[in-house]
Amino acid sequence: MTKGDELRYGAPRNAVHFCVDMQKMFAGGTDWTMPWLPRVLPNVVAITSAHPERTIFTRFIPAQSPGQGAGMWRRYYERWSSMTIDQLGPEMVDLVQELARFVPPARTFDKYVYSPWTGSALHAQLREAGVETVVVTGGETDVCVLATVLGAVDWGFRVILVADALCSSADETHDSMMNIYMNRFGQQVECVTTETLLANWPADGRARSLS
Repeated sequence: MTKGDELRYGAPRNAVHFCVDMQKMFAGGTDWTMPWLPRVLPNVVAITSAHPERTIFTRFIPAQSPGQGAGMWRRYYERWSSMTIDQLGPEMVDLVQELARFVPPARTFDKYVYSPWTGSALHAQLREAGVETVVVTGGETDVCVLATVLGAVDWGFRVILVADALCSSADETHDSMMNIYMNRFGQQVECVTTETLLANWPADGRARSLS
């Protein structure tokens, strides 16, 4: 799963944990269910509980109704009309219960596209807070996690991807994407397990909150 399961550049410095889209609408009972979200959830909880004040939960907010959105997003929500807020109910964009309890001190960041970096000053806010490293968990490995990772790479952050705290709805594309992270982006993305991450980034009661 990982190449040696080690952090090439040592313990994370001034890190923030990005937990990507661990929401009720992906947890079950919808067309976008990630079947193995429950499998990785304990690892996500473990990382969050160690660093709640340094955790940002992104939430993907779909269109309110079918056909809304600019350009191809309009077609997208015609295809996925069942996943609009009018059809789902607004409560389905909430975090799963196991993670919602960490807010606050963890914070949420809502986005309307795959990437949290698009149309936002997020990178500037993190730099102002002294953040150097982005630790990424959540889903989907091959969609919103991908957009989060590539944006962090582009903005020059150190990226640590926690391989056993990621999930997708398709095993084949998850596996392919992990291969790309570890090889094609091997100089800019480090892939480790939850155990290795927490051994190198233990809980610190003195950590400063991002909010």
